[in-house]
Amino acid sequence: MLSWIDKDTEIYCSFAEKAGNTGCQMMNTAFYYHGLNKIYKSFSVRNIEDAVNAVLTLGIKGFAITMPYKVQVLKYVHDLEDSVKKIGAANTVLNTNGRLKAYNTDAYAATKFLDEYDNRKKLYIIGNGGYSRAVQYSAKQCRFDFRVITRDDWDELKDIRKSIVYNCTPVEIEEKIDQSNDYINCLTYSNTGIELANLQASKQFELYTGLEFPL
Repeated sequence: MLSWIDKDTEIYCSFAEKAGNTGCQMMNTAFYYHGLNKIYKSFSVRNIEDAVNAVLTLGIKGFAITMPYKVQVLKYVHDLEDSVKKIGAANTVLNTNGRLKAYNTDAYAATKFLDEYDNRKKLYIIGNGGYSRAVQYSAKQCRFDFRVITRDDWDELKDIRKSIVYNCTPVEIEEKIDQSNDYINCLTYSNTGIELANLQASKQFELYTGLEFPL
């Protein structure tokens, strides 16, 4: 599958506190589908500044950022796409001749996803990290009345009824949610998480290649 790797192969990657395989599988499959001389690799990193410096040193063409670096990474890039300026977090960075520009494809996915829900319902956004910031931005775009619930207030979850609950944390909370609610789970083993991952990856792939995501 990767037999064409050579000195001209362009490298893309992701940085996380704990690397996973989902992005690798999706992006490498899409690169292969289009016959592109590109590869994608996930890395576990302890210091995002060092990771960004490695991108510049090695000429890596682009990278994704996951928890807990989506806010912190903004200190180490040169330019911000407009939505990133409003959100205050990014999950995608492109390297163009040594100049790094940050984007947020989480917001793209969340907006597309929330647009399918009734915005007359109250939206509860669980968590307040980098991903939650993107969802809050999307909620405003979709004209939802929303409230952010942090871990300190999780006892309130049991009292929510007939609303939309959007879990933006790495912790499963479904057992705390009344079944009268619509539950959106960002975790990629869930049906909603898979759909969100596909939506954000499609935008990310478009940024990386200018091509349509095939999956």
